Amino acid sequence: MKIKFSRRKFLTTSAGALGAIAMPHLSRAADRPAVTHGVQSGDVTVDGGVVWARTDRPAQMLVEVATTDTFKGARALPPIAALPESDFTAKMLVDNLPGGQDIFYRVRFRDLSHTAIEGEPVVGRFRTAPADRRDVSFVWGGDVAGQGWGINPDDGGMFTFS
Repeated sequence: MKIKFSRRKFLTTSAGALGAIAMPHLSRAADRPAVTHGVQSGDVTVDGGVVWARTDRPAQMLVEVATTDTFKGARALPPIAALPESDFTAKMLVDNLPGGQDIFYRVRFRDLSHTAIEGEPVVGRFRTAPADRRDVSFVWGGDVAGQGWGINPDDGGMFTFS
C-alpha cells in the first residue's frame, strides 16, 4: 500500500511537529523569571563589592561583570539560588576586581524548573575604592528632629551641631 503525501500536507505536518519539539525552549515573557526590584550593589572595597537582586520565583541568579559598559571580555560568575527562604533574593560577592575602576554588572535569572528559560538582563554599576591613598570628604545631613518633635521653643528652638 502506497501512502501519498502532498507537498502542502508534508509541510504543515512537519511545521506542527517542529513546533511541538521546539516548544519547551520557547516562552512568553510572563514565563521568564523577572528582576522585580532592580539591581543593587554595596559593601564596595578596593577589589570587590556585593551585588544583589530579587526575582518573582525560585530561580538562579546569573551575574556577569566587566570594566566596560559594552561587557567586552565580561566574566561570568557561578550561579546562586534565589529561593522562597530568602524571599527570592540572591546576594553575591564579586571579587578580584581592579581598584578605582567602574564595574558594570549584568544580572538575569534562570528558571529552576526549566533551565533553558532565562529572564531579561538588568545592568548596574559601581566603582571600586581606589587602591592608593587620597583625601576623602564626607557630607552628612538628616532630619534629627523628626517632623518637629524634639524642637523645644522654650530652649530657643534646636541647637546646631559642631
